[in-house]
Amino acid sequence: MLMKNLFKLFLVGIFSAVISVAAYNKFNPNTNETKVIVRENNPTTLARLDKSTSDLSPDGFVLAAHIATPAVVHIQTSTETKNTRQNYNPLWEFFGEPYDNGPQLASGSGVIITADGYIATNNHVVEDADNITVTLNDKREYKAKLIGTDPNTDLAVIKINDEGLEHLSFANSDDVQVGEWVLAVGNPFNLASTVTAGIVSAKGRNINILREKAGNVAIESFIQTDAAVNPGNSGGALVDLDGNLVGINTAIATPTGTFAGYSFAVPSNLVKKVVNDMIDYGVVQRGYMGVSITSLTAEQAEEFGIDNIQGVLVSEIVEGSGADDAGILPGDVITKINGITVKSSPELQELVGTYSPGDKINVEFVRKNKSMAKDVTLKSRNNTTSLITKNSDINASKIDLLGAVFEDLSPEEARNLKLRGGVKVKKIKDGILEESTQMKAGFVITKVNNRPIYSVQELESILNGYTGDGVLIEGKYPGVSGTKYYAFGM
Repeated sequence: MLMKNLFKLFLVGIFSAVISVAAYNKFNPNTNETKVIVRENNPTTLARLDKSTSDLSPDGFVLAAHIATPAVVHIQTSTETKNTRQNYNPLWEFFGEPYDNGPQLASGSGVIITADGYIATNNHVVEDADNITVTLNDKREYKAKLIGTDPNTDLAVIKINDEGLEHLSFANSDDVQVGEWVLAVGNPFNLASTVTAGIVSAKGRNINILREKAGNVAIESFIQTDAAVNPGNSGGALVDLDGNLVGINTAIATPTGTFAGYSFAVPSNLVKKVVNDMIDYGVVQRGYMGVSITSLTAEQAEEFGIDNIQGVLVSEIVEGSGADDAGILPGDVITKINGITVKSSPELQELVGTYSPGDKINVEFVRKNKSMAKDVTLKSRNNTTSLITKNSDINASKIDLLGAVFEDLSPEEARNLKLRGGVKVKKIKDGILEESTQMKAGFVITKVNNRPIYSVQELESILNGYTGDGVLIEGKYPGVSGTKYYAFGM
């Protein structure tokens, strides 16, 4: 009897559950459907979001690291240390000049970019090295040959002799988006094959670390990331989650000398242009528009009567340059290069830096709130469209022979000195000025061979176009009355 009653209760319970579910489904017909709320967006963005979401699985990071790690190498350099004669001691004539004990050692990273052993790295990793040793991820070791260097971008190319090497493909850095995941691969603190992850924090960053060596021709338009980069990572790879090369890790911003949240990489499009030129010609074939530029500010926009402050202000035109030939004028605001928007000076320099003398680019700009476009034929620094060889590059850049760091005189400095403009000698290094003159840092150049100059570009143009033997520089030292003259031979 008890079993019969329990069976009846069980049937009643089952019947009640079925009725409840049926009633709920009748009055809530959509409960079996998954509700998805999607923000309206264009198909390209949705595709990128879908791709990046799928790549965030652990396998996405593992795949990128698996591709990149074999192509990133450890670079060890040694430099024989010799005394310069800056602190000359007359006793050396009798006892000989002292030498430091042993070579100076340094290390960094590099990225194999071809199967036959060409490696991209930073100029500061291999600069002045007497010996370069490369160690692969699998511990194979090679002596490397220096192919070319470019202080303007802090890039260099070296080569090892082998075939069939693992190497990386270049990504299009113009397509890289802020917020996109990237991996940094290198050898920090001599810890081989270290991989760190982060996102792209910003693009087009200028942190003014190359101007001391390259002056105003330096190109700084770094990709900023928060992937951990430390000493030894320099020259290593920044890759996307497909394992393609996004940039060459170059610098960190830190008060301590180690990673503090900011790292910077040269974009892959610029890397590709520079290293290919060094491989093909031994020197970079860089095209110049022939303009002095500055990122547009709200105050300048108001001064020039411009409504849109997104762009780059042209402050000066080099006579005979491609921009001069095309009719671009001071006060024009450049907004696009070949259809790509430029919002800052570093972005414009990066884009133009990927072209060679003789290349034609389309420049869109605003003049008095009127949109215009001109085709500009780029030229070299000495205003020709001819490509240069490694040997002719010295003649095309006579300013480099002077052995100094120059910068344009600021408007405030010019006002204080009652000058329209000039070129300040920021630093004296090895070169003609140190060997042949007593010029000191701080000197302001106002004339060269009796021709007034107001910018570094004008100084460079005059020197490159000069065919004589002697050069006369005129100028003054701040706080010192009178004009000073320096003469030397080229």
